[in-house]
Amino acid sequence: MKNIQGKPGLFTPRDLLITTLLSAAYLLLSAILVGFKSDQVFLVVLFNGLYYASGYTRKFIIGFSVFIVYWILFDYMKAFPNYLFADVHTGSLHAAEKALFGIRYGNEILTPNEFFLLHTNNALDIMSGLFYLCWIPVPLAFGTYLFFTNRRLFLQFSFAFVIVNLVGFIGYYTYPAAPPWYIQEHGLIADLNTPGSTAGLDRFDDYFDVNIFQSIYAKSSNVFAAMPSLHSAYPLIVVYYGFKKKIGYFNIVFMAVTVGIWFAAVYTSHHYVLDVLAGILCAVIGIWLFDKVIMKNRGFNRFVDAYYKKIS
Repeated sequence: MKNIQGKPGLFTPRDLLITTLLSAAYLLLSAILVGFKSDQVFLVVLFNGLYYASGYTRKFIIGFSVFIVYWILFDYMKAFPNYLFADVHTGSLHAAEKALFGIRYGNEILTPNEFFLLHTNNALDIMSGLFYLCWIPVPLAFGTYLFFTNRRLFLQFSFAFVIVNLVGFIGYYTYPAAPPWYIQEHGLIADLNTPGSTAGLDRFDDYFDVNIFQSIYAKSSNVFAAMPSLHSAYPLIVVYYGFKKKIGYFNIVFMAVTVGIWFAAVYTSHHYVLDVLAGILCAVIGIWLFDKVIMKNRGFNRFVDAYYKKIS
């Protein structure tokens, strides 16, 4: 790699042209599809900053570009909401949850969400909020750890993460579903313009007098993507690759976080137990597809080998 003066460096005309065109195309397409947001500028600045800061940071951001592509796809889903392609399920999912996991309370049968709503306390509110804050940072932190310790396994983890998400996206578009809090706040009629809600996580914000979850869920543009729960799938991917990396006692921590997120999803009325089970199934299917099908494809392995050379 040579720079404009013909000496080894990071600032080649080709690199500058490609990154500039990609950055401009991303910002333009984003503005057209989902509207201009400061997050998009931050992503462009972060990518270009790390790409040109040093050879090592370039390898790092190229490695994590798999996650960047996922984030862009997830963001662009807002331009094509799932409720435009299939009917939204509200009452049927609520009834199924009650039939399978209902809890008798007095003369009523309650869903676990409804039962927890009547039995909240500060300890569970705080615990649930802390666990829910882990659902993205833990996979990213684990991915960073793999990048510095085992880059081939890092690539496997990265691509498996995307495959699991694609399986989840199929679920979103096949079965648009309202979360429990929607039934609690709005009833069984699907109002497609309903804004996102912090639901039970507002108790965490209120307790600490912050707006962490309020700021997160205020950006939600589609509340009918509760089935499956990818919150429940992400930590399971970490656990699986944690065992492959043989990180010992840290896997106990990851397993505790995983179970904690599953509980928090139901306790805070963001997901039904059925959503959580569907998320677990997504993780299992996605990891199996990657390990048993995609990893056996010669073309994909050649691509991974080329990718590996770029970050080694």
